[in-house]
Amino acid sequence: MPRLAANLSMMFNEVPFLDRFDAAAKAGFQAVEFLFPYEYPAAELKRRLDASGLRQVLFNMPPGDWAKGERGTASLPGRQAEFREGVKLALDYAMALDCRLMHCMAGIPPAGTAFGTAAAMFAANVAWAGEQASVAGVRLCLEPINHRDMPGFHLNTMAQAAAVIAAIGADKVGLQFDIYHCQTTEGDITKRMELHMPFIAHMQLADVPARNEPGTGEIGWPFVFRRIDELGYQGWIGCEYRPAADTVAGLAWRRQFGV
Repeated sequence: MPRLAANLSMMFNEVPFLDRFDAAAKAGFQAVEFLFPYEYPAAELKRRLDASGLRQVLFNMPPGDWAKGERGTASLPGRQAEFREGVKLALDYAMALDCRLMHCMAGIPPAGTAFGTAAAMFAANVAWAGEQASVAGVRLCLEPINHRDMPGFHLNTMAQAAAVIAAIGADKVGLQFDIYHCQTTEGDITKRMELHMPFIAHMQLADVPARNEPGTGEIGWPFVFRRIDELGYQGWIGCEYRPAADTVAGLAWRRQFGV
């Protein structure tokens, strides 16, 4: 049976962020993920985790200037020093929160940047970050993101991410397999799972096309969940979806699909 983690950036928005830990625990979750922790002291986040009996399983490295549309710096030429400082900050939070996975966002290269230039920068930065994280007992994750939601994002396909992981080493870098992004960009979800399962370190879900909870769109969830079990996936699956209405009421999909 899949192990589900609540995504606190998208779920339980009925209450302030720091209160979402308790809300997730009361809704039956044992683990959480979110986009970024940096607005809050690590000690306060750890206190909320401990008080709620939750485990932190994933968060993102610093994205650059989010308000200006930046979505990571790993593939951006000329930003290596900032990227490395972000790695150090993220690892400080990972240690404080006892979190063993960090998402290294590829980013949106500036207009006119050659793909090969961005790809070389991305590979070099991920290799360096992977070494730093490995020393701390943390594994990086690479997540392909669809161009509809994030136009221009450097990393789009599972095969593209898997090639980088294979070159650097799956012991240091894993694949963040987001079912929503995979279906939107490539389709053929379970075949891509089968192909890349040795690299998958974390999974996320949402239905297509509106990114709401499972059962609201086109994905055949009973088959997808069954294949995840059959393929022997043992990691967490982050519920990175936007509830169509009330978060708790929307969790009826878990009973519907037996997860």
